[in-house]
This record gives sequence, structure tokens and C-alpha cells, in this order.
Amino acid sequence: MSELLKMTMAEARDGLRAKAFSSAELTAAASSAVAEARPLNAFITETPEQAAEMAAASDAKLARGEGGALEGIPLGIKDLFCTKGVQTTAGSRILQGFKPVYESTITAKLWAAGGVMLGKLNLDEFAMGSSNETSYYGPAINPWRRGNDDTKLVPGGSSGGSSAAVAADLCFGATATDTGGSIRQPAAVTGTVGIKPTYGRCSRWGVVAFASSLDQAGPITRTVKDAAIMLREMCGYDPKDSTSVDMAVPDFEASCGGSVKGLRIGVPKEYRIEGVPEEVDHLWDQGIAWLKEAGAEIVEVSLPHTKYALPAYYIVAPAEASSNLSRYDGVKYGLRVDSDDLTTMYEQTRAAGFGREVQRRILIGTYVLSAGYYDAYYIKAQKVRTLIANDFTAAFEKCDVLLTPASPSPAFGIGEKSNDPISMYLNDVYTVTANLVGLPGIAVPAGLSKTGLPLGLQLIGRAFDEETLFRTGAVLERAANFTGKPGKWWA
Repeated sequence: MSELLKMTMAEARDGLRAKAFSSAELTAAASSAVAEARPLNAFITETPEQAAEMAAASDAKLARGEGGALEGIPLGIKDLFCTKGVQTTAGSRILQGFKPVYESTITAKLWAAGGVMLGKLNLDEFAMGSSNETSYYGPAINPWRRGNDDTKLVPGGSSGGSSAAVAADLCFGATATDTGGSIRQPAAVTGTVGIKPTYGRCSRWGVVAFASSLDQAGPITRTVKDAAIMLREMCGYDPKDSTSVDMAVPDFEASCGGSVKGLRIGVPKEYRIEGVPEEVDHLWDQGIAWLKEAGAEIVEVSLPHTKYALPAYYIVAPAEASSNLSRYDGVKYGLRVDSDDLTTMYEQTRAAGFGREVQRRILIGTYVLSAGYYDAYYIKAQKVRTLIANDFTAAFEKCDVLLTPASPSPAFGIGEKSNDPISMYLNDVYTVTANLVGLPGIAVPAGLSKTGLPLGLQLIGRAFDEETLFRTGAVLERAANFTGKPGKWWA
């Protein structure tokens, strides 16, 4: 039965339509794999009974020759997406036991397309982190290992449960969110594909907010084609989200077979960062060579304000988080630490409910928004954000898509960096720029480190030009021919 889980999403879709196997069989295999893989801690909540019911409904549709684009496909849902009647925690104690009475727009779209929910996936608390170590429910574990080393590795963050589940063949795809790189970075360190679409392409309604001007949802899958299939169903205008863009959604899957001949690939010189392992730069050079061999033109471009991106991000994101997380006070839902007076109840509830990293970012955000510091920090960061956007506008006058590394290093051991917040923040050095300006980016697995761990390359495209990312990403994927899989040490 586990052989069924080795297929790609596209293969599973085609097999279901051809009635080579049923969704019930596929879902039972996936639910068993999820239970067997509990040592990975990828799921916070498992929903095998609901999955079986959804699979049965899908089989009935398929038997009638009906069904959506994802009919009968088992999926994992990052526990940041509200799911009606199913616990949604955002990886935090403060929302433990919270069961929404509504469904997020994206998950509603996936269920309408026939997707089957296996459960809710682990994540950094409120999506704040790069390693999935800040989750109240403990860290998710990367299924990959360093050679013969038994050290447990991080699966990236914040979508670490999503990347771990896909890499371990527990589901065919998973939802994820990206505020500063939290789709692309975990995909890169687990040998999976992750795409952050253009800001506004996917609805944020029903997704627990971290930083509203930066957050964007997308999928993590095994292949570029699978990402195209899943993203197509996640996208679309939503009147309930004021930032949702009313624009037609292309057939992303059709883009995956295109050529890059004549395409201009921009290589930003500022992304050659001192201290990055040589193997990361070497893989970048290899990616340039692959695309050049495929007929693309390589163009050096400059993004001069790149060095200010991380500092600007870590002012804007905490400021918005401070505002968004003010709603968690113990009054209406979630954790409440009772006290004799209201103010003390607020204080004790938030102190007990939020973890250290979330508290740190709330403090930073509140500070930069406070009187006397708002102009000095927050306004200045927004000005830097505009300068970074101008850099990309100028770069895209010379090229069609940018090629960069996706992560500054392969996966590291749990606990190896957790006492150094600055080092942790640097994990997003290649990815935050796309969030600051709302551009789409995709991470594609492209090779292995000297310790046998996955390394990924990133493509960044023009706004609402995900088609070029899929076209270029598919060419890169074919050239890299990444076939590595983690050993099943957890069973």
C-alpha cells in the first residue's frame, strides 16, 4: 500500500481518474504513514476519520465521472489555516483547543476541488521562525539525516511540518505560508518544491495573521508540476480579503512544459554573500550553467539595497505582528488565565500563552511603533522597502526572472542555532526581499551538500508572472534531476 505514496500528485490524480486505485486506498495508506511517522512530529492534529469520509465522497464522484482537479488527493494543512470544527492552533498554546466555526477561503477551495484533509501540520508559533523550533507542540523533525549522523535536523520554518510531511511521503502536497521565506526555505532544506505566489494572488481570509502586508499562502509539493496543479486551485479573487486581486488565474500546469530559450535570467551580484558555504555558491553557478545550456541568456543585475532587506523586514514584520496579536487576550477564545482584575488577566494570559520568540517580536514591534520611535524605525523601514521595490523594477527591465540560492545553508541540527536569534534571522537572507515587494518566488531542489542534505535554488519573477517561474523551474528541475530521498529511519 505504501507504494501508492511514492507517486507524484499528478500521477495520483491520473491514476484515480483511470480507476487504477481508489481514494479510499490512497487515503488509508497516507493515514497509516502519518501515524507511523509520529516521531517526525509533523502533524499537530490528525484527522483520519474525516479523511476517510472525504475519500469516500471523492470515490463516489469519480465513479460518476465527476470530480475536481484534486479529487481524492490526500493533503496536509498547515495549522495556520482555519478549518471548520477542527482544532487550529497556529502552533501556540494561546489557541490550544480553538475550533473555528468557519473555513479559510484557501482550504474551502481545496475541498471544493476534491482534496482530502489528513490533518493539521506543525509550524513555528504564529509562523515566527525559520526552523519550526518555536512551536508549542515541539519541533517538527526533518526526515533527512547528515550522512551516518543521527542528529535530528530542522525541516526549516515556519512551514516545517508541511515540508517534513511532503519530504517523508506522508501527503502529496501541503499548504504553507510565506512571510519572509517560510515556504521556500523549508522546501529548500527538505528537497521539496515550494512556491510563494504574488501578494494578493491567494486569499488570506481565514489564515491566522502574522504580518498582513507580507503573508502569502502557497503549496509545498514534490515536483514543480505538482506545485502548479495545487496552486491553481488555491488562487482566485476573494471579496472577503481586501488585498485579494481580481485577476484571472492561468493554467500553471501548462507552463511546466515550456522552453527557456531566449529567456533572460538575472543574477543579482549582491546575493554573493560573505560567509555562505562554498557549496551554496557552487550550486548557484551550476544552476546558471544549466539554464544557459537550455538556451537562456544570463544577465548580471544589481539589487543595491539588498543589504537593508533583513533589517527592514525585522522592523515591519514585528510591528505588524504586534498589532495582529493584540487580539489574543483571553476574552473571547483560546487560553485564559483567570485573575481578580481584567488587566492582570490580560497580562498573565499573554505571558503564559505566547512563547519566547513571539514575545520577543511583539516587544520589538511595540517598540518601533511607539511614540518617538515610529518615524525613526517603522517609517524608515517602509522607505527602504520602496527602494528595494525600485531595485527589482530596474532589474526586471534587463531580465525576465532572477536566479538565486534559496537558503544560506543546508538543514542544521535542532538546538544548534536556537540561542542565537540573529543567526536564525539570517536564514531568510535570500528570501525576504520577495516578501517586502510582494513578488512571486519558487524554490526547486537542485543538489546535495557534502553531508548529503538537500540544497535548493530560488527563482523570483515579476508580479503575477508565476507562469514564467513554473516554466523556468521545470527546466531547472529536469536539469538537476534531483532524485534524493530520505531514509525511513522513523519507522
